[in-house]
Amino acid sequence: MAEPIRVVITGAAGQIAYSLINVVARGDVFGVKQPIILHLLDIPPMMGVLEGVVMEIADCAYPLVRGVVPTADPSVAFKDVDAAFMVGAMPRKQGMERKDLLSANVKIFKDQGQALDQYAKKSVLVLVVGNPANTNAFICSKYAPSIPKENFSAMTHLDQNRAQALIAHRLKVQVDKVHNVLIWGNHSSTQFPDAKWAYVEIPDGDSVSVSKALNDDEWLQNDFIKTVQNRGAAVIAARKMSSAMSAAKAAGDHMKALWQGTPQSKWVSLAVVSDGSYDIPKDIIFSFPCVVSDKKWSIVQDLTIEDFAREKLDITANELVEEKEEALSVCED
Repeated sequence: MAEPIRVVITGAAGQIAYSLINVVARGDVFGVKQPIILHLLDIPPMMGVLEGVVMEIADCAYPLVRGVVPTADPSVAFKDVDAAFMVGAMPRKQGMERKDLLSANVKIFKDQGQALDQYAKKSVLVLVVGNPANTNAFICSKYAPSIPKENFSAMTHLDQNRAQALIAHRLKVQVDKVHNVLIWGNHSSTQFPDAKWAYVEIPDGDSVSVSKALNDDEWLQNDFIKTVQNRGAAVIAARKMSSAMSAAKAAGDHMKALWQGTPQSKWVSLAVVSDGSYDIPKDIIFSFPCVVSDKKWSIVQDLTIEDFAREKLDITANELVEEKEEALSVCED
């Protein structure tokens, strides 16, 4: 067995963490031979609830969990961590727009970025889940200048999973037979779900493009995009709370890709710092198709961006530029 790694989950008494802890603790993310020490951070009023979560972790008897550190102190939570799931944030409620969350949540991520900078390993991989995730990741990175910007990412894997599942349902195939469905841009209603490069495995072992298999470009350019863009709001309308189980699964998928790498010819949607690829403004956290090797991601290059896609990319990039400017003004107040 390897030496244990330290993994922090913020908002650890909340709904997403309640599912995420199980995903992480049973070895789905870091591997079934990788022991972990869980650092669980929440605010002081939630310490009683967190005590119950710690009891449940013990009762699950996870062989890989070598220790649990529940705390309300960021200096303890982020001390020497190897990976960070930044979940804790004010949740989105029915009728709220993501921008409504920005003012309160960017201040949280400013403080936590500073704590990461001071206490975490410089190699830490930081995944921001709390919304607005892309802009929170930007702020978190900005206030952790000693940690490489490339170590920070925001979660659009939930949107990728939603898009993949929607296509699989439409094609009446298993969801794991659909690959390389992409999410460009912001984890918001401006995101661009893109199936142009997606393919589906067929029973004879070969594969065919999703576009050809569906033979319905009208659906792919309209209802498909709108359904994925608004899925989070639809979940809130149905269960009166934001996505939790699916968000936890996606957070695990995202960190697994970062930690263990992506299979050959498979792409993953990661919201990472823009280097100007595809004419996206630099220094915003933007979701691109990526591949990962040795814990380092790289943006898939040389994809043809047609006029339809270009318009979608510009809309979501403009929103992120606006969010970034607003977040910086909040943090500087």
